[in-house]
Amino acid sequence: MRVITLTILALTSIVSAEDSYASQCDAVTGRIMERCTKQISELSNTLDSSTHIPSLGSLADDICNSALDEFSSSAPPSTSDPTKSSVYDRKLLDLESTLDSPLRVLYLRQLSLLRERALTKYKSEARSGDKSEYEAMVEADDMFVREAEESTRTQGGWDYQGERSNLQNILNEMASNSKKVTAVELRAAQQQSTAMQYLQMQQQQIQQMQMQLYGQSSPWNVGFAYRVPDTNINLQGAHQQGRTTVQMSCVPDEYASMLGPNGFTNGVGPGNLGLSVNLNL
Repeated sequence: MRVITLTILALTSIVSAEDSYASQCDAVTGRIMERCTKQISELSNTLDSSTHIPSLGSLADDICNSALDEFSSSAPPSTSDPTKSSVYDRKLLDLESTLDSPLRVLYLRQLSLLRERALTKYKSEARSGDKSEYEAMVEADDMFVREAEESTRTQGGWDYQGERSNLQNILNEMASNSKKVTAVELRAAQQQSTAMQYLQMQQQQIQQMQMQLYGQSSPWNVGFAYRVPDTNINLQGAHQQGRTTVQMSCVPDEYASMLGPNGFTNGVGPGNLGLSVNLNL
């Protein structure tokens, strides 16, 4: 009975010592987390303003490494006690995992922002017409990979391949839609060109019929205008496509008061006669 009692007391002492050591480690972890939480919060505020964080991966590694270094230097020594050593190792892993979780959330938000930046770049390059759809896609993907690499931790097991695959799918879909729109525009342009050619052909046929009907064989088109002196009578005539038209109108001379009662001249002269000639070849 005495042996059992001593064993229980020994186990109780071991558990009590382990709990005490764990509490001391937790106190150190709490101080470290308070400092690191402020740094993570500042990074989060930067992303809230839709501004990507340059070298996020290096910043995340620095936060985690400095926290682990501080824990190693501030935690109570475990000496050669295997129980304390086990607690020490567990608390160290828990600290890194606790810090990695919110940093990974920032990483995913950063990847989403980088994807939108890559899509914006692709749209800009595609609209400018300076580069082909393929070149614009390659440059957008390269930009995403370059900035995603800078945002990835070297030791946290972070990976951006899923987000990159999503970006590539979106780029391919946008390029496919752009090709469809271009094809529709080309078909519309071809249809318009065909319609114009048809109208020109119809116009040529009408002109040929007019030439046969009116006996038009001359390419000359002649027009004239004549104002009768001292009157408001204006005569106009034209000979075009085998047809002759004469028009008489009564139009006041707005400049008569400025040019005298007889205008430029009393007879037929340059001031009374206008002539135009159009030759179709």
